[in-house]
Amino acid sequence: MITVRDPKTIYIGSGGIENGTFAGRWHFSFGPYHDPQNMHFGRLRVFNDDTLSPGAVWPLHEHHEIEVVTYCAGGVFRHADQNGVGDILKKGWVQHTTVGVGMWHSEINDSPTEPMRFIQMWFIPSQSGLAPSVEQRQIDIGLRTNRLCLLVSESTPGSLKMYSPAGVYSCFLQKDKSLWLPLRPGHGGYLYIVEGGPVKYGDGTMAELAAAKVTGQPNLNITAIDDAELLWIDTAL
Repeated sequence: MITVRDPKTIYIGSGGIENGTFAGRWHFSFGPYHDPQNMHFGRLRVFNDDTLSPGAVWPLHEHHEIEVVTYCAGGVFRHADQNGVGDILKKGWVQHTTVGVGMWHSEINDSPTEPMRFIQMWFIPSQSGLAPSVEQRQIDIGLRTNRLCLLVSESTPGSLKMYSPAGVYSCFLQKDKSLWLPLRPGHGGYLYIVEGGPVKYGDGTMAELAAAKVTGQPNLNITAIDDAELLWIDTAL
């Protein structure tokens, strides 16, 4: 089964933050947004596509017992812990954080002149009480052009490791190219058109910023009608 979420149906939040503003597209209940029909998808609890104005800072805040994956979709993202220590992500790069017993952090637009866009995913962990940790990976566009690049997973060598039965992939799919998106038994897929498109699947199409929940089938074949940047999440249901 494929259930497409039109961009117009995804909640849009905005407001002022330290040194600027944010605009977000929140796919599941988060903060002031509560939707009983979209509380989570399998182990995927949060999927936020946020843009910060130049120099803006999402202020220092605390989390507990979540696995966080951050994908930079544009600009320069900087992560900082409670001591101000962190690193940057550029477009296509990824970071994984095990929050575990607790961590304070902030998300920062490292550019004083350009907006910064990042997609943050929270996963329900498979175990509690873990020590906090942060790691990241630079992803060259060649690694994800016309093929899936596994960014984060529970156990696959070469990917960043997270403690949740899920995997996060990225792909830059060029015009007229096709791709099979695999699903493991007992898992569902969440496809997001980060940029570009549209993308065709079966008899339907997905526009830029559309998302799709995929369940009950072993894979999904898609074709880019125009160049498209994609995220594919494979998660236990």
